[in-house]
Amino acid sequence: MNENEANEQFSEKIQGGEEKQFSKQKYLKLLSKEFKNTTEVAEEIINLKAILNLPKGTEVFLSDIHGEYAPFNHILNNGAGIIKSKIEETFENRITEKERNTLATLIYYPKEKLKLIKQETQKENLDEWYAITLYRLVEIARKVSSKYTRSKVRKAINSGFEYIIDELLHSQVDSEKDKENYYKQIIKTIIELEQADSFIIAISDLIKQMAIDHLHIIGDIFDRGRYPDLVLDKLMSFHSLDIQWGNHDILWMGAGCGNKANIATVIRICARYSNIGILEDSYGINMRPLSTFAQKTYKNDDCINFMPKVFDYNKYDNSDRNIIAKIHKAITIIQFKIEGQMIKKHPEYHLDGRLLLDKMNIEKGTVTIEGKEYELNDKNFPTIDKNHPYALTEEETEVMERLTESFVHSPSLQKHLKYLYTKGEMYTIFNKNLLFHGCIPTDENGNLKEVEFMGKRLRGKAYFDEINDVVNKVFASKEPELVDIMWYLWISPDSPFFGKEKMATFESYFVKDKTMSKEPKSPYYKYAENEDFCIKVLKEFGLEGEDSHILNGHVPVKVKDGESPIKANGKLLVIDGGLAKSFREKTGNAGYILTYNSNGLLLSQNKPFESIEKAIVEETDIISEIIVKKTGVTRKRVYDTDIGTKLKGEIADLQELMKAYKNGEIK
Repeated sequence: MNENEANEQFSEKIQGGEEKQFSKQKYLKLLSKEFKNTTEVAEEIINLKAILNLPKGTEVFLSDIHGEYAPFNHILNNGAGIIKSKIEETFENRITEKERNTLATLIYYPKEKLKLIKQETQKENLDEWYAITLYRLVEIARKVSSKYTRSKVRKAINSGFEYIIDELLHSQVDSEKDKENYYKQIIKTIIELEQADSFIIAISDLIKQMAIDHLHIIGDIFDRGRYPDLVLDKLMSFHSLDIQWGNHDILWMGAGCGNKANIATVIRICARYSNIGILEDSYGINMRPLSTFAQKTYKNDDCINFMPKVFDYNKYDNSDRNIIAKIHKAITIIQFKIEGQMIKKHPEYHLDGRLLLDKMNIEKGTVTIEGKEYELNDKNFPTIDKNHPYALTEEETEVMERLTESFVHSPSLQKHLKYLYTKGEMYTIFNKNLLFHGCIPTDENGNLKEVEFMGKRLRGKAYFDEINDVVNKVFASKEPELVDIMWYLWISPDSPFFGKEKMATFESYFVKDKTMSKEPKSPYYKYAENEDFCIKVLKEFGLEGEDSHILNGHVPVKVKDGESPIKANGKLLVIDGGLAKSFREKTGNAGYILTYNSNGLLLSQNKPFESIEKAIVEETDIISEIIVKKTGVTRKRVYDTDIGTKLKGEIADLQELMKAYKNGEIK
């Protein structure tokens, strides 16, 4: 939309009857309180029009973090590779590779790296090192902040050196000798006053903030990895971001609202991936009642089926591993019982095919699924009453009541889930890109599937909008009947979060025939390879044109099997490649990073990240291989972005205010 179109839209909005004219006058009077005369209005219009011509800021897209804090934190610290590239551009022919690596690591982890450098550097040489390093850091800070306004850069400095950093970034040392001396004196005084460490930390933080203008998290912060709490703490302090909910986020959000099926599933997954600690240590969930019950109930059962490949055997000794295996089995049986109750309570969910406990013949050791009998690999089910297989025992009921109490009243968990509800949404449209985690329900013919949801028949965007509203209502009300929908969104084949034809958890645990544990994907993933289908989806959400893309997470890209994250001639990009360690055997890589700057899109494939400690000491970085680079003919400006559209609207309003001042409507 150009400036004239913005003005026309404003005119249409305010012209017409007396009521609209009154609204215009009222609005302009409110605006005049901020801009009190024509000079102030003109100054703001000049400022906004200048901003429109700056290069667009850099967006970074991440998906499926799955509690893997170390690589996630490193990606934010290295600016998704942007900081290292700026160092290479600036210093490649001026300093050694070792010096460039040290400078990069210092920016990523300034406090930790400073401690090591000071231990390794002789005291008499430290001032010289400080001086050289400060000059280099200022040069990099200039580079990464060059496409932002001076005001924006200064507001981003929050460590007490605002004025000094602002002066250093904008001193023209190459052309003014007097200014050069002024510049040198600032650096010298910082060192003399023993403020170099604090200054290095402050300017490193600024560089990291300027490297990523806006962050997109396309779902799945929770499960598998050990530290989703640290990931959320980091996100809560990040300067600009949006979040699209993933299926594992929805699972935890439902658990936090008290849905027992979600709670049991959360605990089962934590046990499966040897992450009970996240519940006990990070969120204060009391696991003792479940542990006591499990050890008593399965004291003569080694629970061997509940020690999966993904279990981290190095974390625990034999005794603890045995306890966790028993907890794992106990909560799995409880989960299937509660899910059975949910299915019977909600026939509208159409999940009767998941009622399998009543299909077991425990004495015979078989289960009947879709009319066919399969052998069970476990016959010890002491808490299942064959006449009432979905009924919890008194002890199981007590355990779940106490666990529910812990989830609902955990301050740290509720703080994180409140942030997810507040900041997150079902999908986001940002700068002509459509972001959502899983899929759009699609039928076998490639049509957007109509789904029965909350008493309505919905498809496509209307379905997404309804889910978004319902999820927000769940958190606001926490009504038990409404909360149940969070479990449906986790498990239903018609849920955009799930994206599979069935949830085969029971089969993967208890059926010997491993072909039964396969979970076929939604038809969406077949049709997502087709450009015409993706264009149809984009149009459903009001998007079209070469610059529009669908950006998904959710499904790990099996690179080792020849899969590509680039679908439909580049109209769809899947950026889940497997940050979670448990995925790497399947995928052969460690995730993707998508960046979108003024030059275009850049999709990079990561190599595994070992540890923060190794990154600091050995100066290792996440090695990313660029696999697609989509650049435009002309560099994109703020004018071309969503922010630009907003600014153009503000300019149009200010121009109306200017007219009102000039013709005397407002004094």
